[in-house]
Amino acid sequence: MSSAVLFPGQGSQFVGMGSELFEACPDLLGDRADQVLGWSLREMCLTGPEEALTRTEHAQPALYALAYALWETLAAGMGTDPDAAAGHSLGEYTALTAAGSLSYDVGLSIVARRGRAMASAADLEPSGMAALIGADPDLADEVAATRRSRGGRLQVANLNAPGQIVMAGGLDDIEWLSENGPTLGVRRVIPLRVAGGFHSSFMAPAADELETALSTVVIQPPRFPVWSNTTARPHRTEEMASTLVQQVVSPVRFSESLADMARAGIDTFIHVGPGDVTAGMARKTVPDATVLTVSTLDDLPPALEALGTM
Repeated sequence: MSSAVLFPGQGSQFVGMGSELFEACPDLLGDRADQVLGWSLREMCLTGPEEALTRTEHAQPALYALAYALWETLAAGMGTDPDAAAGHSLGEYTALTAAGSLSYDVGLSIVARRGRAMASAADLEPSGMAALIGADPDLADEVAATRRSRGGRLQVANLNAPGQIVMAGGLDDIEWLSENGPTLGVRRVIPLRVAGGFHSSFMAPAADELETALSTVVIQPPRFPVWSNTTARPHRTEEMASTLVQQVVSPVRFSESLADMARAGIDTFIHVGPGDVTAGMARKTVPDATVLTVSTLDDLPPALEALGTM
């Protein structure tokens, strides 16, 4: 067996998440986190309200902290490092922290700053995102190119799994996509309830802010390979900061990362964090792999038992 841990990104948050973790991991999720964030992580996660928790500047650090707390508990039970890791968007920071490239506190601070910067960038210019159902990457590229040839700014933002592609653009681009997608070969277009066009050129101001933040951080070589959203290949330590900056304005190539990990010999994927989004992506992308989900402490015993019998 060769295993990889996967960490979720924004969109997996929900009010009430991590209720058991706040009791089990007060060292990570208590005053220590609140001092970094400047707000109560526990209150935000457990009582919201949903509108506040969903805000980019809150959802990103909250998911990072809870997923990392789950990871520490899982790692203690495993007793050994996984063979690889990856994370979806902000989850990439959780993966790098799990691999020792960033400390928990530094990672939390960077993710919080990243979330604020992305929220500010979204406020500068109205933009949005939409999911394409039943489209492959080539078709998504063609649709985006068609719109751009007519003066639009439609871009591919997420390559999540076969048949699951997300586009980003101005609000007029998303409206055009909804109206014209079916005539261009897309089975269905679903506008998403997000604050802006993430992982696109609309996030350029956030990339500048993130570059400044990362310039003050010493990034250590990871203990195990961490696949990059931007390159769909393992991170190189000397290029990690620049790759993370580029990630904000580039497509999240998650399905390609999963496929490349499988080619490298990974046959077991473990989603670690709220929800189960990356588990679903792994099942669709690598259907022959074993996929486990650890979204609460109750999921740990069966996951560790499964890992021990493989």
